[in-house]
Amino acid sequence: MLMSNTDRPARLHYMANGFRVLTPGSHVTCAVSGATIELDDLRYWSVARQEAYADARFALEADTKA
Repeated sequence: MLMSNTDRPARLHYMANGFRVLTPGSHVTCAVSGATIELDDLRYWSVARQEAYADARFALEADTKA
């Protein structure tokens, strides 16, 4: 039986201008809030920390902690 990518976390490699899918899935998890982020909605991440963020506020929060 083939597994669907629906409701399965993806594993990504974050780059300066995008990301590469290492393991297919439908979403990633915000490193700060723990919220689920659909790949189509993913706009914020850290290349250095290889983390995804749900919005700019969480990206700034993670950046100020470092």
